[in-house]
Amino acid sequence: MSRNDEVATLLEEFADLLEATGVEYKPTAYRRAAENVREHTAPIENLAGEGEDAVAEIDRVGDAIASKIVEYFETGEIAELEERREEIPVDMAGLTAVEGVGPKTVGSLYEALGVTTLDELEAAAEAGEIQEISGFGAKTEENILENIPFAREARKRTRLGDARPVADAALAYLADLDAVASAEVCGSIRRWKDTIGDIDLLVASDARDPIVEAFTDWPEADATIEAGTGKASVRASGTRVDLRIVDPNEFGAALQYFTGSRAHNVAVRNRAIDRGLKLNEYGLFDVSDADDTDEGDEAGDTATGGRRVGERVAGETEDGIYEALDMDPVPPELREDNGEVAAAAAGDLPDLVETTEIRGDLHTHTDWSDGSFTIAEMIAAAAERGYDYHVVTDHAAGPGIFGNTGLDEADIAEQAAAVADAISEAATDVEVFHGIEANIDAEGGITTDDATLADLDLVVASPHSALGQDGEAATERLIRAVEHPDVDVLGHPTGRIINSRPGISPDVEAVVEAAAAAGTAIEVNANPARLDADGDTVRAAVDAGATIAVNTDAHAPRELDNARYGVHTSRRGWAETADVLNARSVDGLRDFLDD
Repeated sequence: MSRNDEVATLLEEFADLLEATGVEYKPTAYRRAAENVREHTAPIENLAGEGEDAVAEIDRVGDAIASKIVEYFETGEIAELEERREEIPVDMAGLTAVEGVGPKTVGSLYEALGVTTLDELEAAAEAGEIQEISGFGAKTEENILENIPFAREARKRTRLGDARPVADAALAYLADLDAVASAEVCGSIRRWKDTIGDIDLLVASDARDPIVEAFTDWPEADATIEAGTGKASVRASGTRVDLRIVDPNEFGAALQYFTGSRAHNVAVRNRAIDRGLKLNEYGLFDVSDADDTDEGDEAGDTATGGRRVGERVAGETEDGIYEALDMDPVPPELREDNGEVAAAAAGDLPDLVETTEIRGDLHTHTDWSDGSFTIAEMIAAAAERGYDYHVVTDHAAGPGIFGNTGLDEADIAEQAAAVADAISEAATDVEVFHGIEANIDAEGGITTDDATLADLDLVVASPHSALGQDGEAATERLIRAVEHPDVDVLGHPTGRIINSRPGISPDVEAVVEAAAAAGTAIEVNANPARLDADGDTVRAAVDAGATIAVNTDAHAPRELDNARYGVHTSRRGWAETADVLNARSVDGLRDFLDD
């Protein structure tokens, strides 16, 4: 596993600290360098070993930044970054988790009030000290105080997109150990919830100590929290990773049990009880002739000694557990006690969409707006992933689009010619469509003119501003947008950023019903920071007959791989292949756009 992400994170921290001290221009350079280091295919540690010139060959990594990267690998730190940390010794991640508080604001608060932590920020706001700072005011202080509880709660959980790569790396490491028969994630990360607490890993093996020892020696682990017989916990990339080792013939029962959710497990266990069976982490047992079926002990019946009572009828495989209970196997994403147990018993579970069925991306960006790569490079990335089609949807100018990154009507017309040129020059069979990500204003209007929208192949319309409006206004706004005749996809409907801002809260049922009637797709934005719409909204959309579009909102080739997060979010909403617009053929996509 390369260290590109690690170095990119350091460069992003450098940018934040520079911005906090009022440095201009450099923060942007560091952020662009961070993005390209993260995207680069070669391990940054290998390039650093070859010297500054090799590192500087990465696009937008200049000599000064290249020298700092080499310095980091040679010495274990970047001296100037350490100086910046001492100059502003703040919890930057914690403070900027508050919506409306960016690095520059952090710098001002530290300089004026000595604020370094979330608790100190809250105390200053409650004391009325922030509004006394020049450029802030009472309204800013009020907004900060209102947003602190959300930021504090958000910090307790990790975004799925941050945790899943760590889990994947841990699984790959464990799977390579000779003593490991099977390994899988469980808990909320296996159910693909948008945030998780800890990463839970389950291993089947007849060995214990060798695996625990190997796990605590995992190179990606920053520290060992605890290690015992058959269990261990480490910290990696700031997240706790818990390992549990079970006997191979009990792996299926343990996997079902520790995947959860608790509500799903209770419903399944009650079904077992109704059949004279007992289900726990060790297996499914026939206790019809036993005096004590002990319905209660969720933790494995250790108090009663009933962990393995009666004849075991299943437990080696997870599917075997469900089959022995006269149920179809329930996909992990559905295990929330939302009707899946009854559906599994009746043979009515949905045939959920698979990541391999996605045939193109309908929402991507290039360097024409705030992306980092050319139209041609993004088309090539789509071809590398075996896609049938690709849609260019750069930002249109409008509310919520910062700087000069949005395209006005003249820019969009000019880009149409550039897309045509890229298509003619591309050595690929990928069908390329020219679209736009237009902006929905506070009243639901689309801020790009109708004539321009009508000329485009596909229009994604998204809310980027007025994200604090009330639910009624948000509902009316989104309904008006989906009913616009040229809008094909409602992009990231709430505008939320997970663990950063909650976004708007419309009446979901009303919006998806309007979208279904208008023939407008609801986007599941697969950016791990968004996952918007969420699984509940997808379920409502599917029930209403609306179409789903799984899009990555990619600003770089690497981000096209985020499609899996959108697919699993859609699966949490019971979406089947037929529900997903970009699981259709090129002709199927055209038919949808032409209706």
